[in-house]
Amino acid sequence: MTVTKDDCPVIFHDNFILSKDNGTVFERRVTELSLSEFLCYGPQREAGKEGKSLLRKSKDGKIVEWNVETDDSLCTLQDAFEQVDPSLGFNIELKFDDHIVYDQDYLNRVLQAILKVVFGYAKDRPIIFSSFQPDAALLIRKLQDKYPVFFLTNGGTEIFYDVRRNSLEEAIKVCLEGGLQGIVSEVKGVFRNPGAVTKIKDSKLSLLTYGKLNNVGEAVYMQHLMGIDGVIVDLVQEITEAVSDLIKPSNAGEGEESLSQLDGIGKLKTKPQFSQQELSFLLKLIPELIQI
Repeated sequence: MTVTKDDCPVIFHDNFILSKDNGTVFERRVTELSLSEFLCYGPQREAGKEGKSLLRKSKDGKIVEWNVETDDSLCTLQDAFEQVDPSLGFNIELKFDDHIVYDQDYLNRVLQAILKVVFGYAKDRPIIFSSFQPDAALLIRKLQDKYPVFFLTNGGTEIFYDVRRNSLEEAIKVCLEGGLQGIVSEVKGVFRNPGAVTKIKDSKLSLLTYGKLNNVGEAVYMQHLMGIDGVIVDLVQEITEAVSDLIKPSNAGEGEESLSQLDGIGKLKTKPQFSQQELSFLLKLIPELIQI
């Protein structure tokens, strides 16, 4: 979630839009585009109208075609509220550039623009806010207390100039000082530092994770054993089924249905019984297996 230069919240993953014209690649920052300029890229809503081409930059810096299974036009946050089933919850990530130092006035203007749309169109939809930008996370909490705010962190798997972003321990401090409700960490950061889970729980904070490892059923199952509250995954149905199979009670009676499953937001409903010795062994083993 980012905001155009004329203060319209729009949905786009990256900080820049890339396009090609006559063989030349152009790069424009989304926050420097007006809404009308932003909507000119990609498939268009009007029949017969062709938008500007869309490219993307891969993690290794290569410029590649924008290829997806099903493409649609770019949209605003208001569009999403009006067109997506109201029973579906939103995790509204407040996106900012890692390489820019933002002043409080700019953050306030952007977040107020987002809140105006949320309060006008969210109705009863479940919502959480999250952000890698500590000051944005803290400010959105000050500006409203209706929706929970989570601090996004790489959990120490990457190092940033802002020390608040460099460990789970720093993330805990941010949450406690600003009254945030929880942390969303890169799963490798949690596996590398499993002892932080206890610290987070003792601080009465929720813990969710994201990352490629969450597309591995066994990795999600292990997080269940660790007491992690929820996971963000790409393959929702596949991971739900895989983890449910892993945690089915082996002694369930004939005809007895297992209640072990993921609920609608990725939380596991039941927990298998492991001895403390077995769990301690697994928690010591995991950091050795995860090479970062």
